[in-house]
Amino acid sequence: MTKTDGGFAGKVLRVDLSTGKISTQDTKEKYGAVLGGTGLGYQVLWEEVLPGTGAFDPGNKIVFATGVLAGTGVPCNGRTAVTCLFPTCWPRHLVGSGHMGGNFAAKLKYAGYDALIVEGKAERPVWLFIRDGRVELRNASHLWGSGIRRTNLEISQEMGADCSVAAIGQAGEKLAPMAIVANSLSHSAGGVGGVMGSKNLKAIGVQGSGAVRIAGDKAEWEKLITFHLSILGGNNQHVVPSFPTPQSEYYNPGSRWVGEPGKRWGAADPPVEITGNIYDLNRIAYRTNSAAFFLGEGAWKHTVRGNGCTACPIRCHTVLKVPAVTAKYGIREVAQNTCAGLLFGRSFFKALPGGFKGQTALEACMVGMHLADDLGVWCNYGQLQRDFLKLQREGLLKAKLGAAEYASIPWDKFESGDPAFLFDILPRIGERQGELGHVLSQGTAGLFSQWSISEEYWSQDHDAVYWKMGHPKHHANEDDGQCGVIINTQYNRDAQCHSHSNFVRNGLPLAVQKKLAAEIWGSPDAVDAVGDYTPMNVHKARRARWSLVRKELHDCLGLCNWMGPWVASPLKERGYRGDDSLESKFYSLATGQKLDREELDHMGERIVTLHRALTLRDMGELDMRARHDTVPPWVFEDASGAAPFTKGTIRMDRADISRAMDLFYEVMGWDKTTGAPTAEAYARLGLTEVGAALQAKNLVPKDRS
Repeated sequence: MTKTDGGFAGKVLRVDLSTGKISTQDTKEKYGAVLGGTGLGYQVLWEEVLPGTGAFDPGNKIVFATGVLAGTGVPCNGRTAVTCLFPTCWPRHLVGSGHMGGNFAAKLKYAGYDALIVEGKAERPVWLFIRDGRVELRNASHLWGSGIRRTNLEISQEMGADCSVAAIGQAGEKLAPMAIVANSLSHSAGGVGGVMGSKNLKAIGVQGSGAVRIAGDKAEWEKLITFHLSILGGNNQHVVPSFPTPQSEYYNPGSRWVGEPGKRWGAADPPVEITGNIYDLNRIAYRTNSAAFFLGEGAWKHTVRGNGCTACPIRCHTVLKVPAVTAKYGIREVAQNTCAGLLFGRSFFKALPGGFKGQTALEACMVGMHLADDLGVWCNYGQLQRDFLKLQREGLLKAKLGAAEYASIPWDKFESGDPAFLFDILPRIGERQGELGHVLSQGTAGLFSQWSISEEYWSQDHDAVYWKMGHPKHHANEDDGQCGVIINTQYNRDAQCHSHSNFVRNGLPLAVQKKLAAEIWGSPDAVDAVGDYTPMNVHKARRARWSLVRKELHDCLGLCNWMGPWVASPLKERGYRGDDSLESKFYSLATGQKLDREELDHMGERIVTLHRALTLRDMGELDMRARHDTVPPWVFEDASGAAPFTKGTIRMDRADISRAMDLFYEVMGWDKTTGAPTAEAYARLGLTEVGAALQAKNLVPKDRS
C-alpha cells in the first residue's frame, strides 16, 4: 500500500445474476473521481445503463455503494447509497438513490469492497453470500414469500451472528415500486426493493474480517474525531436543548435534543435516568429520543434505548417496548425506528382516540413498524398515507374501487381509529392485493397512471404536500423559503437533503445563525427566520448550492446527511461555530490525499452535475427549467390569504421564485434559460466527455455570449 491508499477498501464487487459471473474492479482506478456512494452509482448508470431502460428491466443495475469514511471511527458513517433507475419516478424512470443506515456499509468495507454492482436477472430466487473474498449465489427459494425478519434470521443463522443482511420482503418480491430493502432490522432504503425483486435477488448477507486503513497520522485522526464529537448536538444536529437548563445559554422547544436530566428510559432493564452534564461526550445518545419528540411524553416510559448506525453516538432509532400490543394484536412488544418509519402506522388515520400523541397512537406506530418493516413497504416520507387519506376524504376510493372491494375494507376500524385496521390495509399494499393494493403499491404515480387522476389536481393540495414526479416535498419552503424550494426542484424523487434544514432548525437564535451565515456563505442575508422570509438574494442561492454539494458529499463519503453538516455547534466558547471543513479534513487524513474544503466541494459539485447530466440524457429534454425543475401551485398559496413575505406564512411569490432559480443556475454555472449545465461547466468539473456526449444529443445549451 502507498500512503494514499487509506479510506478505500480497494475493490468494487460486480455480480451478474444472469450468468452467475462474479468479478472485481479497482475502486480508485475506476471510480476515484466520484468518491463512492451516489457518485459511484451515477457513474455506473451513465456508463452502463441505456436511456429508456425501465426500473424493472434486466438492463437496470442496482449499485450498493459505501463511502471513503464508512467503517472508520468517524461519527455518523453508516450510510449505504443504493442507486438505480428509480421505480416510483413518474412518468418515466430516472436515476434515484435510496439510503440505508445500519451496519451494512461497514461490513461490506471490512469484507474488502467499497461497492457492489448487481446486474442481470437470476433464473430463480437467490441470495448473495459475501464473506471476505468468498462470494457465492445461493438458492433463496425457501425464503421467497417470507418477510424481511424471517429472511434476516435464517441467513444470520447460516452465516453467523456477526453478518449484516440486506433483504426485501413480499413487497419487493411482487415488484411493488413502493418497496424497501432493509438491514439491521429497521434501516431501510426506500423505493429500491422492487428492483431487487425484479432480479430475483432476495437478500445480500455480508461478513468481513478486515479493517479500513487510515493513511494519515493516527494521533491527528483521533484528535479530529474527539473534536467532531464535541460539536455534535442532538438528532438532525439540533445544537441547543429543548428545555431550559443552567448548562445552556439558549434553548428551543422545537429542538430534537429532548434528553432533559430527570427523564427516564422507563422500559430499560433496569430503567435509566438521564443525569449529569448534558455535554458529556460519553452520553451523547441520551440527548435524542425520536419517539418522545414525535409521540410525546408518554413514550419515555416505553423507551428501552436508542439504536443507530455504525459509529453514530446520536442513536436516532428509538427502541420501544409496549407490552399491550402483544395481547391486543399478537405482535412482538419491541420495535424500533425513527422519523417517518416510526410514525408509519399512526399516519394512516385521520383521528385516533387520545389524539396523535396518546396510547392508541403509540400502539398504531408499533403495529405499523411491525408490518411495514416485515412486508418491506415504503411510506415515501408519508406521501403514501397522505395519498390514502386524500383519496378516502374526497370519495375517490369509493368511486374508483369496485363495490365489493370497497365494502371489504374495514372502514369501521378506520373511522374509530383502531390500529387493527393496519392488518388489513398494509398487507393489501405490500402483497399488491386487489385494485387498491395494486395502485397504492405504485406510490402517487399509480394514481396518475392507473386511475387517471391528474398531477395538476394533486399538486394543488397544501395538505398532501405532493411536489413532482411521483414524490413529496422534503424540507421545502416550510423550513427554508426559497432555498428549500430550489433544493426540492433538483432530484427525481424527494430531495432527501437536510443540509439546509439542519441549519435553520438547529435551535440557535436568528442573530447567531446570521453571524454564522455571514462567515460561511458571505452574508447574514443567506438565512431567514422560519416563516419570516425576505426576497431572494444571491447569498441564498449560494447556500442552496452548498447544501446540495454537501448532501452529495455526505452520500459519497458514507456520512449521514440527517446528522450533518456540522457548521454549528453547542459550544458557546466557539461562538456556536462548528467546522465547515470537517469533511475535507477527514477525507485527507483517511486517504492521504490532502484536499481542502474548496477542492472537496469541487468534487461534490462534479457529482451533483453528473446526476443532472444523467437526468438530461434519460429525459431527452434540454429545457430542465420548464420540464423538470417545477414548483407545485400550493407553494404560492396561503389558506388565510396572507401575502408572500408576511411573517407567519410560508407562501412564496412566483416572480421571486423565478429570480431564485435564475440566481441558482448562475452560481452553478448553468444556463439560466434551460437550467442545463453548459459545456464550460462540464469542462470545469472534469466532465468534458459527459458534456460532449450530451452535446451530440443537442442536450447542452448553445453559447449565449
